Amino acid sequence: MPFLDEDRLFPSEPGQRAVARELYSTVRDAPLVCPHGHTEARWFAEDLPFPDPSALFVIPDHYVFRMLCSAGIALTDLGVPRVDGGPVEADPRRVWRLFARNYHLFRGTPSRLWLDHAFQDVFGCDTRLTADNADWYFDHISDCLTRAEFRPRALYDRFGIEAISTTDSPIDDLRWHRQLRESDWAGRIVPTYRPDTVIDPEHEGFIENIETLGALTGTDISSWQAYLDAHRIRRAAFKSLGATATDHGHPSARTADLPTPEAAALYATVLAGKATPDEAELFRAQMLTEMARMSLEDGLVMQLHAGSHRNHSSTVMARHGRDMGFDIPGRTSFVEHLKPLLNAVGMKPRMTLILFTLDETTYGRELAPLAGAYPALRLGPAWWFFDSFEGMLRYRRRVTETAGFYNTVGFNDDTRAFCSIPARHDVARRVDSTYLAEMVTTGRLDIDEAHDLAHELAGGLARKAYKL
Repeated sequence: MPFLDEDRLFPSEPGQRAVARELYSTVRDAPLVCPHGHTEARWFAEDLPFPDPSALFVIPDHYVFRMLCSAGIALTDLGVPRVDGGPVEADPRRVWRLFARNYHLFRGTPSRLWLDHAFQDVFGCDTRLTADNADWYFDHISDCLTRAEFRPRALYDRFGIEAISTTDSPIDDLRWHRQLRESDWAGRIVPTYRPDTVIDPEHEGFIENIETLGALTGTDISSWQAYLDAHRIRRAAFKSLGATATDHGHPSARTADLPTPEAAALYATVLAGKATPDEAELFRAQMLTEMARMSLEDGLVMQLHAGSHRNHSSTVMARHGRDMGFDIPGRTSFVEHLKPLLNAVGMKPRMTLILFTLDETTYGRELAPLAGAYPALRLGPAWWFFDSFEGMLRYRRRVTETAGFYNTVGFNDDTRAFCSIPARHDVARRVDSTYLAEMVTTGRLDIDEAHDLAHELAGGLARKAYKL
């Protein structure tokens, strides 16, 4: 028997709840469109079994281990690898028991909903995880993972995934994507061009990454124009393997549009390793506008994830590396910072720039008015800390009246945790059904319009925005 409430996240008012149920029932099993995420193409190319429950649910999921870290549990005790190859807990059962003993920490969080959904609907568990049943859970999930129906390709089909994008560096050789293209499997796994490692002068290994980019593209990257051409070459390579989008994770939304001689001089300073922090920020700002112009040329949709103070803990960064749960929301300005880019391309209908932020205060004041005016702009869904019931509802309430529904792009799951993908989409569909039901029962939408919108929000808007 399921242990999750079938009416979870629906309104408590009976009339609204009935409408929400009706809307949700029509999109519950709709295909999943996953235009941005961090699963690995290698999983699907090799199609090997996932090794164990801890490797599937705990070690790769920063939502999980950041909460455990906040309770004083060392990442090494959770098996999270160290950059120096130093010792970490190697027994996955011990990691799982530690996770289970502390599962109560996730009460009230979206992670709890995602995990419970995966345990119940993917692995058939009929009780919630506790310290007492940790070993049963571990053995049961481990047994499931030995079966063919729990391999990556089978789960892709079972989850009803229509298409999924990975996130890849320009200096990645993309061999797993090529292997997938040459296989007879029908799943659609496409790369996304994420050039931060060769755009951010403050990224470790930046100069070496630039040199690799030059070698990979056969260009002399000592000149500004050759450097831009190297990006064009790699973007074309990504497109040849199905890419439809780029992605940019910048500290701010600042953009610039320098005259060519000034941009070339700035690039020379950056390449010499002499850029000040202000010059590094200006270079990132200039490159956002250059990437936007390239999107006009090649048609790749552009995504900007701004407003995150990434890798906030220097200790965790030094020991475990990037993307280890210590990206923290920060204040973000869009109206002024995006102006140079929008002056260059914002009125071009064939350009699509999708904006994400962790600064909720900008939703109604900046993002919705911008997207409600500029043809090039679309709003991404509530992201990371706001990828939740309350966060999604706040997002809809703050942006819809100004930007409408059709200047947003529906939902994307943005995760490395493969088995949480259907859970995340399910939460989004329940939240959207709840919001639409409220609009119907307060006379702001007709029921047939709400049905149309439920399908658009569940996948239609993402297909269109990301050209999937």
